[in-house]
Amino acid sequence: MPDASQHTGAPKHGSAIMDVIIYHNPNCGTSRNTLAMIRNSGVEPHVIEYLKTPPSRTMLEQLIARMGITARALLREKGTPYAELGLGDTSLTDDQLLDAMAAHPILINRPIVVSPRGVKLCRPSEKVLDLLPPQRGEFIKEDGERAVDEHGRRVATV
Repeated sequence: MPDASQHTGAPKHGSAIMDVIIYHNPNCGTSRNTLAMIRNSGVEPHVIEYLKTPPSRTMLEQLIARMGITARALLREKGTPYAELGLGDTSLTDDQLLDAMAAHPILINRPIVVSPRGVKLCRPSEKVLDLLPPQRGEFIKEDGERAVDEHGRRVATV
């Protein structure tokens, strides 16, 4: 019964060959669960700790475009200088919001996952399942919620 705390990241026999990137914050439970689900599918991703190695402004623009969301949809409020910077002002342009995220990477919501199947902001973490090969077994999130059953199938949420 794999859970988020039991993943070693070691490649498994017959690992899926898939190039996956996760923009990760190891202090975020959603990000840790997402990373563990990637590994539970047999994929060892490229992990970018975006607070240590922030994406460039151009890369942010490309990720937002590929996700099909607005810059505002990628902004994180909790635990950031969002309020102090006045980012709740709806008259701010995408360029202004991108400038703020480039200057303060903590404003970038996470985790962002890039795979051959698409790019998503994986909140909740189960969104990553759409971007991966099948899970290799049960997955229980850090909070005890069962996300994938013992047959590798997504568990329906209410």
